[in-house]
Amino acid sequence: MFAEKSVKTFRELLGTELPIIQAPMAGVQTSALAIAVSNAGGLGSLPCAMLSAEKTRAELTAITGATRQPYNVNFFCHTPPKPDPARETAWRALLAPYYKEFGIDASAIAAGPGRAPFSAEAAEVIEEFRPRVVSFHFGLPAADLLGRVKATGAVVVASATTVEEALWLEARGVDAVIAQGAEAGGHRGMFLTEDVTTQAGTFALVPQIARAVKLPVIAAGGIADAAAVKAALTLGACAAQIGTAYLLCPEATTSAVHRAALRSADARRTAMTRVFSGRPARGIVNRLMRELGPMNEIPPAFPLAAAALAPLRAKAESRGDGGFSTLWCGENATGCAEIPAGDMTRRLAGC
Repeated sequence: MFAEKSVKTFRELLGTELPIIQAPMAGVQTSALAIAVSNAGGLGSLPCAMLSAEKTRAELTAITGATRQPYNVNFFCHTPPKPDPARETAWRALLAPYYKEFGIDASAIAAGPGRAPFSAEAAEVIEEFRPRVVSFHFGLPAADLLGRVKATGAVVVASATTVEEALWLEARGVDAVIAQGAEAGGHRGMFLTEDVTTQAGTFALVPQIARAVKLPVIAAGGIADAAAVKAALTLGACAAQIGTAYLLCPEATTSAVHRAALRSADARRTAMTRVFSGRPARGIVNRLMRELGPMNEIPPAFPLAAAALAPLRAKAESRGDGGFSTLWCGENATGCAEIPAGDMTRRLAGC
């Protein structure tokens, strides 16, 4: 039996017409995708991990100027690592043959994190715009910052990849938990462990979390059509969060090489990897993953690994080569379609 609970419906929780949340996908979207999904009756999401406070404010201005519907603003909550010169040197030495192949001067590559955790500046933006939903990945921000978010009246949602993480989030006052199954594309939300053997599939994880917590549960990972959404709801979820299906929509900023990979048979083979960012994430298997091994331990800690790869990615993509690109993709790309995001949202909801 499920734990006794009074779970809010998705309408009460999200304020939306449909039980569909567009997953926030840093690097492949702007406000345009969020606007289209929200206007279609789902919950559009804006990923802010790679945005400054000024850019976040500009994107939220665009959203509030184009829709009166609820939307979600998403942030990372990782602890920035201390730079490790020895590890960075080892990482660049491993990449040296590729730098030579593409004629890149490794000494000219600047280090940089590329992704920032939720901050006081970000909290100020949330206080200004007061979005319906604020979601977090990799745990939660410090208690004082979380308190500022909750004081705005926002529904606070966070990702859990295990029952233990869901219980941890519940104990700290979130309003709902995203059960992120191992099938999900992009970065794993894991934060209490780095052991990938703990990562269960969506349709195993959702009912376990639903039994363990007295909170609404949102299913994420491998959900590509209305039948899968219905299955997730049957297993105890109140809504489904979906990302991969939106990657070919015209409102997404998915790169040409990423789109080509999604249209190809390559999309049927994904793997969890840490070579691109230093943290486990799921993407389409490409050259870098094959040649270095997807879970190679040499890359620096998240998010420091990405800087050394940036010029390789740029050079390769200029030749139409996605061998060094972050081709994030869930295990089920069959729902991808080159249709407007609003139509995709209604399709996923079975409308």
